[in-house]
Amino acid sequence: MLRELRRVSLRILVVEDNALNRELVEDLLVAGGHHVECAVDGAAFYAWLRAARPVDLVVMDVGLPDSDGVTLLGALRRDRAHARVPAVAVTAHAFQSHVDELRAAGFDAVLTKPIDTRSFVDEMERAAGKRR
Repeated sequence: MLRELRRVSLRILVVEDNALNRELVEDLLVAGGHHVECAVDGAAFYAWLRAARPVDLVVMDVGLPDSDGVTLLGALRRDRAHARVPAVAVTAHAFQSHVDELRAAGFDAVLTKPIDTRSFVDEMERAAGKRR
């Protein structure tokens, strides 16, 4: 008997200060059937963290005007409610050494900009499955 596979809808927090990048990522994820919440900077991320809203994945730009992704990842990992939530870094720096540093810091995946719109949703779904 063949069983139909259904895609699971994820709750995703996107942390991105650039409005165009944020809208692109949000549009791709929503079109993929996922629920998206956005934070425009580190302050908004910390407000989300204090509110303890559950998510399945955090996707964050690592170069924010008021913080950096590694610092925010540390706060995420120290928070009891979100410590095991997978996190994906998005960076404009494509140097392998930078990607390696972000992975060593604890990101579950690292994507470089510009993102590949054809595979982005699949990559986010794979990243969400790593820690759930």
